[in-house]
Amino acid sequence: MEYSTPIGDTVKTTTCYMCACRCGIRVHLKDGQVRYIEGNPDHPVNKGVLCGKGSAGIMTQYSPAKLRAPLKRIGPRGSGEYAEISWDEALETATGWLKHVRETDPRQLAFFTGRDQSQSLTGFWAAQFGTPNFAAHGGFCSVNMAAGGLYTIGGSFWEFGEPDWDRAKYFLMFGVAEDHDSNPIKMGLAKMKARGAKFISVNPVRTGYSAIADEWVGIRPGTDGLFALALAHELLRTDQIDLEFLARYTNASWLVVRNPGGADDGLFARDEAGKPLAWDRARGAVDASLVDLSAVMVGDFTLADGRKAQPVFQLMAERYLAPEYAPEAVAERCGIEAARIRTIAAEIADVAFNQAITLEQPWTDVWGRRHETMVGRPVAFHAMRGISAHSNGFHSCRALHVLQMLLGAVDTPGSWRYKSPFPRPIPPGPGPAGRGAKPNTPLAGNILSFPHGPDDLLVDDDGNPLRIDKAFSWDAPLALHGMMHTVIGNAGIGDPYKIDTLFMFMANMAWNSAMNPGEVIRILTEQQPDGEYTIPHVIYSDAYYSETVPYADLILPDTTYLERWDCISILDRPIGSAHGAGDAIRQPVLKPDRDVRPFQDVLIELGSRLGLPAFTKPDGSPRWKDYPDYIVNHERMPGVGPLAGFRGADGTKKGVGEPNPDQLQRYIDNGCFWRDHLPPEQSYYKHANKDYLEQSKAMGLMGKSDQIVMQIWSEPLQKFRLAAEGHGTRQPPDRLRERVRTYCDPLPIWYAPLEHTGQDLGEFDLSAITQRPMAMYHSWGSMNAWLKQILGSNKLYMARARGAALGIEQDDWVWVESRAGRLKCQVALMEGVNPDTVWTWNAIGKRSGAWNLDPGSTESTKGFLLNHVISEWLPAQEGFRQANADPVTGQAAWYDLRVKVSKCAPGEEGITSPHPETLGLPPHMPDRPDILRYSTKAKP
Repeated sequence: MEYSTPIGDTVKTTTCYMCACRCGIRVHLKDGQVRYIEGNPDHPVNKGVLCGKGSAGIMTQYSPAKLRAPLKRIGPRGSGEYAEISWDEALETATGWLKHVRETDPRQLAFFTGRDQSQSLTGFWAAQFGTPNFAAHGGFCSVNMAAGGLYTIGGSFWEFGEPDWDRAKYFLMFGVAEDHDSNPIKMGLAKMKARGAKFISVNPVRTGYSAIADEWVGIRPGTDGLFALALAHELLRTDQIDLEFLARYTNASWLVVRNPGGADDGLFARDEAGKPLAWDRARGAVDASLVDLSAVMVGDFTLADGRKAQPVFQLMAERYLAPEYAPEAVAERCGIEAARIRTIAAEIADVAFNQAITLEQPWTDVWGRRHETMVGRPVAFHAMRGISAHSNGFHSCRALHVLQMLLGAVDTPGSWRYKSPFPRPIPPGPGPAGRGAKPNTPLAGNILSFPHGPDDLLVDDDGNPLRIDKAFSWDAPLALHGMMHTVIGNAGIGDPYKIDTLFMFMANMAWNSAMNPGEVIRILTEQQPDGEYTIPHVIYSDAYYSETVPYADLILPDTTYLERWDCISILDRPIGSAHGAGDAIRQPVLKPDRDVRPFQDVLIELGSRLGLPAFTKPDGSPRWKDYPDYIVNHERMPGVGPLAGFRGADGTKKGVGEPNPDQLQRYIDNGCFWRDHLPPEQSYYKHANKDYLEQSKAMGLMGKSDQIVMQIWSEPLQKFRLAAEGHGTRQPPDRLRERVRTYCDPLPIWYAPLEHTGQDLGEFDLSAITQRPMAMYHSWGSMNAWLKQILGSNKLYMARARGAALGIEQDDWVWVESRAGRLKCQVALMEGVNPDTVWTWNAIGKRSGAWNLDPGSTESTKGFLLNHVISEWLPAQEGFRQANADPVTGQAAWYDLRVKVSKCAPGEEGITSPHPETLGLPPHMPDRPDILRYSTKAKP
């Protein structure tokens, strides 16, 4: 019996790309066209659940904003005047520009990619080219989150970890908008609510997830870390901490040398083999990893060589028990009453220690000891960009992780859990490649990697940056993802040098991905006295006519996510979960109806045309014919390739194994994903679980199976601090010494956002932030007819009482001013927002003419970008320019913005400002239909 009529003649599985969640989807086709997209019920990420964005992928596919063919600029930059050219001409042009750069000075290429999911390829390509100037989207999105976690617990929130949705009894979510990881979070919250778990959302704005929270904490932006440390203060003050967990799984017991002014001050005391020492009750200073260690956690000790030392725990407790972290001291700044902070701390402690979970599940630790049960503290945390996008975000993220460790709530039943292949060693891997770049020579190593100390920084002998974005320099030592947001500004003034070619992929840097779009556009169009542009060549690849396309000289049109192969790689951002490692692919379910090519294919061909060693055979011929060939046959090291599943000649190996010629077909047969299932004994305590760590090593996920000791006190940060104090051969320039000494603190600290320093906060009396709505992801929904109907414009949201005090009513037009500029928009009044905060949706405002929207569309007449009043630079500091960013990681500090709001004068209403002139369309763009239909059989 047929219960529903088939809606198509073919169904194909692939991976969604309407956001970064990477859900599995089933695409229903009829006559070769998409009729319906649904969630794949077998997929481990979404288990069949699909949000509105995913279903609306149909309208992204059939959008009239798609680019049609390669384009060569024939008019001034920004004019939109292009000629269509062949792919041969496009690739020949790109090769000519790039070949000259590689043969002379490969640093003159800046290669930066947006929210793509092929970083393992793009980063590898850049290293083969020989340029250190490669970066990815995370530098202006979430590097504080990644660095804070990876340098503290060996994993991080979102992509590297997840709450224990099935067992948590108390859940705190910090700064998460509803576009991030949306389907897993929605499913997880549903489980928690059904079980009666308490859900607290800490966010200045009560939308999305916060709207269904049991308790909303409307914190002031940029004070999350201070709030977390106040909770830590209360836990320490009331002795509600898991001392056993701290002693066994963190470096709380490790001895720190106390030698003020000395070159070893703040470093760990170590034995002759380099192993950290702890103070044992019976034996004194011994190897901190000994199985029978009985550690003394508080005290002043004298080492055998006469040096003084103290345990990490004592240093931590002394700091956070200080009066400055007491609830009464932080309440006003955080906007949270002291009594409420104490109540939340007490509730956390009650759940963690009076409602602990015990699973009757044996497991073996790294010391070979068998445990009959797994004991957990059922308090879970989750956080994302809301705390990451501040100039104090790195330390705020670390503060949250310290709070987790105090509770013993890291990868235990009911707490936050590592997603395989995490955890990783702290810090993981070697330092970044990029020193000594020279013509026609690949860089040895990974460009985006993990400094262990000053010796790993990419600086010259005078301490000046070697990268155009100043990542991995004294400006931003732990800039793990690079700093795309500083590239164009730095190149514009030649600091530290100029570049020849800017090569971008999926990076809308002339609009919503720029902290200051007007300034970026000015630099991209700036010409030298000889008529040459300041940045001579701009190559851009995108599938759609975004605001950045008109400012490129050469356009390499990409395919859509339904038209190409993609690899959600184990080497990059895999889809693993707490239940096992995993990765996925996209397969083309449609053939392009335009003269476009997948960017990955184009990059591989450029690699072979340029003669990059890994992309050519000894005779000079291409090593890979296309991206699928690369996915299957490329090996980063023997037996380890982009995909971990179905390896080996017969497809029976996982993680490590020779290439399998049928690998992609095996993925397709399995729904376009692969997943490893951890046995129950490996489910928790992954940082010290013998079986888990040994299996991870065997699968090539990590190089060794040693315990991963969580780091409360960060020695790499202390090494940077010592350099700033004058120790070592590599030291920061004098202008940065105090900055490095202050912010490279080995324990988490809190400080006011740097953007607030030197400003009149009385004049600019409101914090201003953006959030991404469920219906959009960055600007990806801009051209989508269905999603546009949900949110085609945005307003500035303000607390109703604040509006009344300013004489502002619903839908009034207002001026929003900052130290960097001003904009005009409409206001909406609401209750669920911190009274000292205004906010809006991110990336809704569009430039007139972009995305093949009608020039008078609401996106351009009623929509706006808060970016127009954000500065990418801090106020001038003694003659040098400092990025408006986190001083440790370089993360763009989008949410540190301070503004004032005033009602528009009569006659100023009606259209948002700034409102740049309408962009011209490139040739042969399709007409914009009044009604966009997606069915080939649809009737008018």
